[in-house]
Amino acid sequence: MINQTLTPASAMKNYHPPKPKLWKGRSSGTGQYLHERIGFLNLETDVALSNPAFTILGYACEEGVKRNQGRIGSVEGPVSIIQELAKLPHPRGMNTQLCDAGLVTCSNQNLEATQDLLSYKVKQLLDLGCFPLLIGGGHDIAYGHYRGLRAYANSKESIGIINLDAHFDLRSAEQGPNSGTPFYQIAKELEKAGQPFHYFCLGIREEANSAELFDTADKLGVNYVLNSDFHIGNTATLKKDLEEFLEQVDRIYLTIDLDGFSSAYAPGVSAASPFGFRPDIALWTLEEIIHSGKLMSLDLAECNPRFDRDGQTTKLAAGLLHYVLRHPELI
Repeated sequence: MINQTLTPASAMKNYHPPKPKLWKGRSSGTGQYLHERIGFLNLETDVALSNPAFTILGYACEEGVKRNQGRIGSVEGPVSIIQELAKLPHPRGMNTQLCDAGLVTCSNQNLEATQDLLSYKVKQLLDLGCFPLLIGGGHDIAYGHYRGLRAYANSKESIGIINLDAHFDLRSAEQGPNSGTPFYQIAKELEKAGQPFHYFCLGIREEANSAELFDTADKLGVNYVLNSDFHIGNTATLKKDLEEFLEQVDRIYLTIDLDGFSSAYAPGVSAASPFGFRPDIALWTLEEIIHSGKLMSLDLAECNPRFDRDGQTTKLAAGLLHYVLRHPELI
């Protein structure tokens, strides 16, 4: 599924090694903060890691959002999230390495080539023994991310997609891909390969998806939970639904679109709404997925600092990443 025609020249042009200067914060002198203990991984030159690591890779691309008529600014998301994460304390008991692997960027509005490059880099991370933590950028990150996971995984292994989001992102890609098409693209590629499409959305809002999108979800056999049912008071039912989905697959790719959260918590996104879900149910869901032992990778999409208030959205994103770092069993 990976485009093998991607040339080294194009890869070098749109891949940018990590910048240590982004990692700043309060100095403890004893390694109490993440910026004091961060490692750096250059995916063009480094061929091995001494130990497995949580590894951040930025997807600084908003071309898909532009094509989908969303608010631009998500290209700034990865750097903003890194700068917020850098200030946070090193998690207690964390005995694993955290690395920054730099950024994938988009040039000449070529979203397709950017997604190809992202796929290639995701597979590189997995080959190196990393647990990928991708940060965007538009939700078109999901198409490239999944293809990288699929290229790495055993052909007989099934990969289930869990999406915390207000939107299905199942729009047709006939007129070209955008931030609203990634899961439709994945579904069609799996269909051509004769493989099942395992996709579970939590937080779907009825006012954010057309009847056609609900019909598409039904035709593709998508599991979903409406936002009205995605709350901490409904965990008994949610736990059953999650367990049923998890039993169907060998591995899990988790993608979190920050616009699924209420704008009370995440105003800095490409499509903000006050009717989204709360952080508590997102953390509960994350914990359940981690406990399954099947999570292989995670991304955060649609962070748009241009519309943020007091860094609320970047703080939310950094907090979600910090929560993952407190689970060394993922490595």
